[in-house]
Amino acid sequence: MNSPRVMIVGGGAAGYFAAIAAAERGVDVTVLEKTARVLDKVRISGGGRCNVTHACFEPREFAACYPRGGRALLGPFQTFSARDTVAWFAARGVELKTEADGRMFPATNSSQTIVDCLQIAAQQAGVKSRLNAGVDAIVKLPDGRFRLRVGGHSQGCETLLCDRLLLATGGCRSLAAGQLAVSLGHTLEAPVPSLFTLKIESSWLHSLAGVATAAEVIVAAAKLRERGPLLVTHWGLSGPAVLKMSAWGARTLHALNYQFPLLVNWLPDGNVEKIIQEFQGRRQAAGARLVGNFPLAPLTARLWEQLVLAAGIPRETRWSVLTRPQAHVLVRQLVRTEFHVSGKSLNRDEFVTCGGVKLGEVQFKTMESKICPGLFFAGELLDIDGVTGGFNFQAAWTTGFIAGRAMASGWPDNGRMD
Repeated sequence: MNSPRVMIVGGGAAGYFAAIAAAERGVDVTVLEKTARVLDKVRISGGGRCNVTHACFEPREFAACYPRGGRALLGPFQTFSARDTVAWFAARGVELKTEADGRMFPATNSSQTIVDCLQIAAQQAGVKSRLNAGVDAIVKLPDGRFRLRVGGHSQGCETLLCDRLLLATGGCRSLAAGQLAVSLGHTLEAPVPSLFTLKIESSWLHSLAGVATAAEVIVAAAKLRERGPLLVTHWGLSGPAVLKMSAWGARTLHALNYQFPLLVNWLPDGNVEKIIQEFQGRRQAAGARLVGNFPLAPLTARLWEQLVLAAGIPRETRWSVLTRPQAHVLVRQLVRTEFHVSGKSLNRDEFVTCGGVKLGEVQFKTMESKICPGLFFAGELLDIDGVTGGFNFQAAWTTGFIAGRAMASGWPDNGRMD
């Protein structure tokens, strides 16, 4: 029975990129995707724009943005970095643009541009894709090949054979999601959510849904502190500051059952003394103005008004009659608002989990298993996750590229079937 030299389980960013890298070197490659189409996560990422990578071109600095897996990725980023990603897409006619915060998107602002580019590259390289082809069992045969059972009981089972196998099935949202790797001898770090938003029951905060500002968020119980853009939502807080904190504190916040006090400093670039001086100046120069109508820069008028009211200062209070105790309560509200977090975003909203195949079981020069020769890994199935901003996609491109090239090496005929 003739069998494809390489099979890839998972048609996401990492698996598809690996397929292209291997096929461009002449190897017969088939991608098995359990859903009705490939690259779905690429389509929906970045609000439909696809945050391809991040404009950081020093590998060590880039690797520092991974709460888990940064050290393991140092070597791979020397092989295929963000700069290489930009060049790869540029060589195929896709220009990336850099936004103020370093995130890189296609110049078209459409994720479909990235999907089309990858599909064209795969087609030109000869990659074959099979959709609705979920793999529910894999066995390593005595001759070194792999036997895959595809389809499951409801559709009838089909058996496929391959010489080299890549698992790129995405993040392990449950231990069951990594069972193919476990069945081949690997162990998993327990999966927990990463990059999630925080649920906060506060009517005045909910009234500010849509407000975005720079702030600092602190979880003292977990020794976490993060600065950056903060977004108020109908259910609590989100934005890069919260997402980054959730990534670095994924396991600690999970251990707290997502129930903890959260402090917000709405003026992270200010200090208490300067704020008090500003208040004193307003008493003298603008005493007749209402406190709630005269926001402190850079706070928006809506946010300022709610913070004043949350400090217990009546709407009719003017600067001239603001008491010293009231001023101190307001200052505390500005630099140390305390909320009680009562949960996180629902699991279906999470797009990254930490956990997965233990990194010590993988050779990162090739992405090949140290336990099961001929087995390779790429993407979020590994215990790797980055902060928000294009880092998780870059890990997918990098590990996929390295795995694809490695799977294509070592064949006597450069991988071509007779």
